[in-house]
Amino acid sequence: MRPGVVALASASLLLLLGAVPARAAEPPSPSSLADTGGGSQLILAATPRANSTSGTLSWWERRGGVWVKVGSAAARFGAKGLVEGRARKQGSYTTPTGLYDLPYAFGIKAAPGGTKAKYRRVGGSSWWCEDTRSRVYNRWSEPLAGDCRASESERLISYPAQYAYGFVVGFNYAKPVKGRGAGIFLHVNGRGATAGCVSVPGDAMRRILAWVVPGRGPHIVIGTVSGATAITRY
Repeated sequence: MRPGVVALASASLLLLLGAVPARAAEPPSPSSLADTGGGSQLILAATPRANSTSGTLSWWERRGGVWVKVGSAAARFGAKGLVEGRARKQGSYTTPTGLYDLPYAFGIKAAPGGTKAKYRRVGGSSWWCEDTRSRVYNRWSEPLAGDCRASESERLISYPAQYAYGFVVGFNYAKPVKGRGAGIFLHVNGRGATAGCVSVPGDAMRRILAWVVPGRGPHIVIGTVSGATAITRY
């Protein structure tokens, strides 16, 4: 979702506004969640509060009936924080909370060694349609569909850092509701907060790609440590 449009605010601006960057939040384990998606691999993305733009992403797998943490990394979220997925509006710069599947991976670079998920390589004519008038809303379009305006969509190759590697997050994906939001991904960090996606350092993204096994039903859950959008609700 247009990752290049949000940059880190300067330290002086943060002080002027009285804002302090949120400390990374260590989310609870999957055993405390209401639902884990039914699989044995789960990614947890959590922030301290709904208005936070940074937090922690950790990935877990179930071994012998017990959830074990495999890795973790600092993560970035929407420039305007998090919001309940069902209430999200397109263009709000918020990251949708909830439990989602991971339909497939993609990237400008070749898939890292060990990648088992379906991986789609980004080319010069690869677009993600975000035009609410289009029949391919919230879908990869290659080339760009005739009814999808380029001004309302993303040319994926235009973001070489962020889309070096990524995963499509299944938010508003199976049965898209137009206007709720399109192009929500787990991808590599850019310069600052995202336009609604979750981002992590490149090394973490490569490790996640090599770790995910589609047959193990991987999901991602996004939320806050506590409150109305607490990660434990999903």
